Amino acid sequence: MSVDIEELVPESPYVWRARRPGHRRRLICFPHAGAGAAAYTAWAERLPADVELVAVQLPGRQNRITEEPFTEVGPLVRVLVHALRAVLDGPVAFFGHSCGAALAYELARALRARGHRGPEQLFLSAQPAPGRTGVRQLHELPDDAFRAEIIRLGGIEAEILADEDVMGSLLTVLRADFALWERHRLTAGPPLECPVTVLAGTADPRSPVDTLSAWSACTTKDVTTRLYEGGHFYFLDQLADVVAFIGERTLAPATDGGTR
Repeated sequence: MSVDIEELVPESPYVWRARRPGHRRRLICFPHAGAGAAAYTAWAERLPADVELVAVQLPGRQNRITEEPFTEVGPLVRVLVHALRAVLDGPVAFFGHSCGAALAYELARALRARGHRGPEQLFLSAQPAPGRTGVRQLHELPDDAFRAEIIRLGGIEAEILADEDVMGSLLTVLRADFALWERHRLTAGPPLECPVTVLAGTADPRSPVDTLSAWSACTTKDVTTRLYEGGHFYFLDQLADVVAFIGERTLAPATDGGTR
């Protein structure tokens, strides 16, 4: 459903928002490796009128290209606990794709541990459950091999692939992001108290279907798995359907409650 809204614009170093007065829920989105907040620009007009979109911007990309990316997950999560306070003041859901899903999960855990408001729902896309192994590590590959693997995964626009300077800068950020998350180990820990929806492509080498079921150990609430035809970036070809599904579930009655 298309509605009149403001554009997705920066409001602080870490927060881009498409303000929607009178919204009932807020969807906070975490970008995949190499991506910035602008990756979610097309989502805003596709979300229901009662859902406001917030996208997280991390150092090292787009308007923060001159800043050094984080090299450890702990400090990144601690910064976000404080940096996102202004958009955690009401009912929210988190969505993350790939390493963005891992970040959304770690932030939800950190907020819960600190007694802060957390997500009422958690949408995790293309991310194996904690403790699942066997996914190929990429960050230490030689440059040519790393580039080839990144291209094979998809998700990079043709004009970027054709521009060697832009592609070179992107690969630098991608390698930093892969290093950050491939060195980090997700652990189940104390379960969350919000429903979890796991999304994935049926042919994704980064999140094989058999690595997803263990997400059920990470929450005391329901876990739903939704599979789409496609690979790691399945949602790019099915964006309207994916965003509509997430928007509908974001607005579903929060009978399970949120983490506090």
